[in-house]
Amino acid sequence: MKQEFSTQWISSKQPRKQHKYLANAPLHTKHRFLSANLSKSLREKYGKRSLPLRKGDEVLVMRGSFRKTKAKISSVDLKNTRVVLESIQRTKKDGSKVNVFFHPSALQIQILNLDDKERVNALNRKAAQPAEKTKEKK
Repeated sequence: MKQEFSTQWISSKQPRKQHKYLANAPLHTKHRFLSANLSKSLREKYGKRSLPLRKGDEVLVMRGSFRKTKAKISSVDLKNTRVVLESIQRTKKDGSKVNVFFHPSALQIQILNLDDKERVNALNRKAAQPAEKTKEKK
């Protein structure tokens, strides 16, 4: 079985091929796997349903024991598709605190980090496009 990442691969029902695609993907492709859905207000504003997570975004935890907790993203792990949130930690038996890792599917973006000009420009381009398409159809 090939170890390289296939750019021609579209999809498969077989879990082994899905897992292989996710495991062998290059980091610039894995960035897309770190997408979380936007809150309703951001969805209306930017005309997009989800965006890749970045350090500095403020998110709401939707699942698990930390449900309904808002926190800022402190680090993003592309290799393992995990995110660390600032104020959320677990206490181990020896008393030390350790960060909790979250999968992006369990998070919802509440406030975007707009420090990067390219991200702002991309969002503004995308926000302008859907309005134009709906006018053309009518």
